[in-house]
Amino acid sequence: MSIQDIVKRIQSTPGYQIVEDWFSSLGNLPFTFQQESWQRFHEGKSGLVIAPTGFGKTFSVFFSVVIHYLNHPKEYGDGLKLIWITPLRSLAKDLGRAMSEALAQIGLDWEVGVRNGDTSVSERQKQVKRMPDVLIITPESLHLLFAQKDNTRYFKYLKCIAVDEWHELLGSKRGVLTELAISRLKYIVPELRIWGISATIGNIDEALKVLIPYKDIEPTIVRSKEKKTTEIISIIPDEIEVLPWAGHLGTKMAAQLVPIINESRTTLIFTNTRGQSELWYQVMLSVAPDLAGQLAIHHGSIDMELRNWIEEMLHTAQLKAVICTSSLDLGVDFKPVDTVIQIGSPKG
Repeated sequence: MSIQDIVKRIQSTPGYQIVEDWFSSLGNLPFTFQQESWQRFHEGKSGLVIAPTGFGKTFSVFFSVVIHYLNHPKEYGDGLKLIWITPLRSLAKDLGRAMSEALAQIGLDWEVGVRNGDTSVSERQKQVKRMPDVLIITPESLHLLFAQKDNTRYFKYLKCIAVDEWHELLGSKRGVLTELAISRLKYIVPELRIWGISATIGNIDEALKVLIPYKDIEPTIVRSKEKKTTEIISIIPDEIEVLPWAGHLGTKMAAQLVPIINESRTTLIFTNTRGQSELWYQVMLSVAPDLAGQLAIHHGSIDMELRNWIEEMLHTAQLKAVICTSSLDLGVDFKPVDTVIQIGSPKG
């Protein structure tokens, strides 16, 4: 059976029509891989969605739950319906905003909550009393939630757990934490649907087996046929000197970054260490004083409130450039960012 025949099934449902109307209001149409994800979820399946960054992987899984709810509201209770595991807390706020806006525009009064190291005590206590319909959470915070007294009550009506950026978590300690969390939730909710979201990945079968190793689940893989065009440009010195171009020596080329920043809407400048980010921030201001007020620095030691402000300014394109470390490693998901500069070679 062709993909077109598969997606025709979901297209005739009222939930799909509501979501398609929302896409149309934005001047867009759903990708085929998104429609396939919605149909597979409708069939009760679990699986892995693979698509390039920026092609709507989030909505492929998020709207799977939304459409299923709109089609079968009686199957859902009043409480947590979707857990969304994300490896980086810097993206959680942006992700939550996108979900909340979409829900409001289609007329669904679901609450989207965020729980990570930056979540206030008052917000955590509020969540304990009443969980949101969608909870965006890091692997570590999910395990801390398991430590709460009588925690199984939070997951009574849980339908799906989604693991974002699975290629980033796979094979790491945080990936193991995620696997353990899924196992725990699968024990509490045996019919739980498990979906992973990943950019292009080489070992697809292994990635799927690690994510969904359960004998009672026959997982599926949903692939995007759309390709993303990325232009990679190397910036090298006009003259190659005896010493290698690495680390702080690259600051000699800071002036060559200025026209790139000016031609872009928003640029992320990645460095490998916090020390390098501080150095480059000072160097860029010295070679381009006009960037004052439009240039920011982001790393793990920056105060939480300032980090949140920087992320907000990124989202609204009020910053021209941000010099950052792995604290914004997945920052290419910020909508206004159209250029990424890597200083030297990546650390990992």
